Amino acid sequence: MNAVTSPSRRQLLKLTGAAGISAMVPGLAGPALAASSAAGAGARHGLSVFGELKYAPDFAHFNYVNPAAPKGGKFIFQAPSWAYNQNARTFNSFNSFILKGDAPPRMELCFDTLMVRAWDEPDAMYGLLAETVEISEDGNIYTFNLRPEARFHDGSKLTAEDVAFSLLLLKADGHPLISQNIQELQDAEILEEYRVALHFSGKQTVQLPMVVAGLPIFSKRYYTAYDFKQSTLTAPLSSGPYKVGKHAVGRYIEYKRVANYWGKDLPVLVGQRNFDIVRIDFYRDYQVGFEAFKKGEVTYREEFSSKIWATEYNFPAVEDKRVVRDQFPDGRPSGAQGWFINTRLEKFKDPRVRRALSYAFDFEWSNKNLFYDLYQRTQSFFENSDMKSEGTPSPEELVLLEPYRKQLPESVFKTAYVQPVSDGSGFDRTLLREASKLLKEAGYERDGAKLIGPDGKQLTIEFLNNSQSFERITNPFITNLERLGIEASFRLVDPAQYQSRLNNYDFDVCSRRYSLSPTLSETIRTSWGSKAAETPGTYNIAGISDPVIDALMDKALGAETREQMVIAARALDRVLRSGHYWVPQWNKPIHTVAIWDMFGFPENPPRYAFPIEDLWWMNQEKAEKLGKAG
Repeated sequence: MNAVTSPSRRQLLKLTGAAGISAMVPGLAGPALAASSAAGAGARHGLSVFGELKYAPDFAHFNYVNPAAPKGGKFIFQAPSWAYNQNARTFNSFNSFILKGDAPPRMELCFDTLMVRAWDEPDAMYGLLAETVEISEDGNIYTFNLRPEARFHDGSKLTAEDVAFSLLLLKADGHPLISQNIQELQDAEILEEYRVALHFSGKQTVQLPMVVAGLPIFSKRYYTAYDFKQSTLTAPLSSGPYKVGKHAVGRYIEYKRVANYWGKDLPVLVGQRNFDIVRIDFYRDYQVGFEAFKKGEVTYREEFSSKIWATEYNFPAVEDKRVVRDQFPDGRPSGAQGWFINTRLEKFKDPRVRRALSYAFDFEWSNKNLFYDLYQRTQSFFENSDMKSEGTPSPEELVLLEPYRKQLPESVFKTAYVQPVSDGSGFDRTLLREASKLLKEAGYERDGAKLIGPDGKQLTIEFLNNSQSFERITNPFITNLERLGIEASFRLVDPAQYQSRLNNYDFDVCSRRYSLSPTLSETIRTSWGSKAAETPGTYNIAGISDPVIDALMDKALGAETREQMVIAARALDRVLRSGHYWVPQWNKPIHTVAIWDMFGFPENPPRYAFPIEDLWWMNQEKAEKLGKAG
């Protein structure tokens, strides 16, 4: 997403104070203690990491949906987000939950889960397949009571046997982003036909059972006949609100709404999954995708190109209001977008080298000349959230950081690292001199136009990307690197090769964006954890491997209150930023969207997600005026 953590590293965590921090900060407990705080109290209709649930057991629907949203119509878009082995530019498999192959985004629409998120709460989940859940007194057993009406698309019953089979299968053979996160799930025990108990090790965080409750449930009968570990273009048997419909490999896929879907009237789904067809079109070139939108072949577009947004929405359909533009707030943590540096490579081991690269990227020039001043600079791994570290460490943060003082750079205990600000010229000599100074300290010397390292070779950097549109952004960065004597280049590869090279960490520097949930979960281990650094296919593409970061993640995930989680996240952010694992790029706290004016959408969208294909609906009258009905 699997290498095993060595005993010596476990011992190191104990020796450096990880076990003693909870005693120093009231309320900051270890994972098992946090889990036990949610124990007992009988059957419940929902789960939340912190605090009360917003929705009572008899709630009719989520507040952010339109319960009267009409069903029908077709929604055509390019996927703005994806997960696991999914690829937004092509596909060659329908198995979305393993590392092998390239699956189309939104395969998860085809599968039910035990529980689903409420997107107007930071982390709450409510029952879908599971009507209720019970938690043992020690917090280590979660017993799910299933809805007996649940069915797969062939009419067969979905039972506890399918749930137990699916979760253990994902733990053993699932995509590393799944399997590595659920290792503390020890067993799934079938108690009755519609009752299953999940046994956890006692070392799990309180978030882990909720992660497991959000995983897809498969048909045991189907995956006993078919090998789950293989990529395949045979549409799987599933139970969700959609199933795979028409498709052409690498061009488009349609997800067809299941008219007699068993769960369509449940409170957690009222007003959702409204389109008869959700279609994703694939374009390997970003500009070609935009041209398709202009023609009306694609009817929804979230715009990620500031140049296109600022200068190219002037075609006839915009001028006569058939196409409208809008902005929607994005209340999620922005997470991390940047050029990630592969620290597994010897040439990037020294943090001074990595820091020097940041001095060569002139964000101020780029924002003005390339981005039309639409962005703000990203500084933090927790941008757009209260988990972002600012200023000097608070006393509470220092309690977490002090045990590791000898292992951390002194900068961690000062003002949180902020990226250098240029004069906006595109060639800031002061910043480039700072970069040269850092490189010299790291053992690099100029030999004419070349920067020669301790190994006697010129420092070279290849920027790997799968989008031609990123070349114009990277080239000014490359020019400044060349001024430092670095041989830099931009390498464009096809989408499948790009994903394969990222999975195997076969790159120097690559661009990537990762967003975070407002309540941290096990998934952060696959972004920054030492074990993930050694495991193909994880989000830890920078190769971050630091026992202090591992320990601080434990503290953030073991927090008993949101306040304590935020404190631990800020301390973690300071350490991550001091490592210079990336050259941060940019962010904006809004979604910039263009649509053919034929849709309805809720007046008050949820804060913590933007699931347009779930919540929007077709406005038949508007669609008829555009000639796009039916």
